[in-house]
Amino acid sequence: MALLLCLSAMVAVTTACLHCHDNFSEKFSFYRHHVNLKSWWVGDIPVSGALLTDWSQDTIRELHLAIPAEITREKLDQVARFVYQRMDHLYQGKMYFPGYFPNELRSIFREQVHLIQNAIIESRIDCQRHCGIFRYETISCSNCTDSHVVCFGYNCQSSAQWEEAVQGLLSYIIGQGGWAKGPCLHSLVSPAFSCLEPPHLANLTLENASECLIQH
Repeated sequence: MALLLCLSAMVAVTTACLHCHDNFSEKFSFYRHHVNLKSWWVGDIPVSGALLTDWSQDTIRELHLAIPAEITREKLDQVARFVYQRMDHLYQGKMYFPGYFPNELRSIFREQVHLIQNAIIESRIDCQRHCGIFRYETISCSNCTDSHVVCFGYNCQSSAQWEEAVQGLLSYIIGQGGWAKGPCLHSLVSPAFSCLEPPHLANLTLENASECLIQH
């Protein structure tokens, strides 16, 4: 059974991930304040302004993740670099023909959502490929604080390693003091994460993991 370990409780409400990046406020403030210079058609301005204002809220609505939105700093930096480079390039141009600017914003937005999904899922896949309890540092997209993800990996090379891994799992659960109950128990043993079961883990790819971990 796939084992995904709760931190303390499942994250129920998130706002996005990119907004946790150090330069987000400065960058998007600039983008919003200069949007009126980017289109010949006045109708593009309110549409583009709304896209930029609702960027964070719309991002989390489109993520549809079945797991908490926890992203490593390295991957957050990669997503941020992509978004800022695309946006800066878009803003370097002069005024665009009607419809072009908001369409480009939507394109950047969709690619950003895809990158965030992949970043979160890739880290979970890498975590599952260890043997036993493994922890990696992340940023919580719910409140932008430092957090961590703990998982149980199946990649054990011998029965002795597997036995040690299981003992470590039991010790971890006991050490949490009543942690494996309620919604957390559901996330520990969940048929929704069958793609992370041992028979599938060796050949697991980002594409088929996405089908498992993203709620459609």
